Amino acid sequence: MNRIMVLISLSDNGISTIKSNPSLPVKEMEYVNQWKQENILESFFISVTKKDAVLIFQNLDTIKAKELIESLPYFPFMEKIEYHNLDKQF
Repeated sequence: MNRIMVLISLSDNGISTIKSNPSLPVKEMEYVNQWKQENILESFFISVTKKDAVLIFQNLDTIKAKELIESLPYFPFMEKIEYHNLDKQF
């Protein structure tokens, strides 16, 4: 079963902007929750520092995963984004 793992790191300036705008995290989680309901987001992890996140998508390709990530309210604050195609073993 194919999956796409997305590793995201936010910039330090981005974290400051996000912390100063409480509506941004709410908007971000609306996207994440919608993807979960649509069964395209299998897992979502966030680091304790809130700087890094891991999203595991299913039932879509890398092009669509990139489009989804670029639609996020946090996208302008992302310093690093990596996409990895995985084959789930169990």
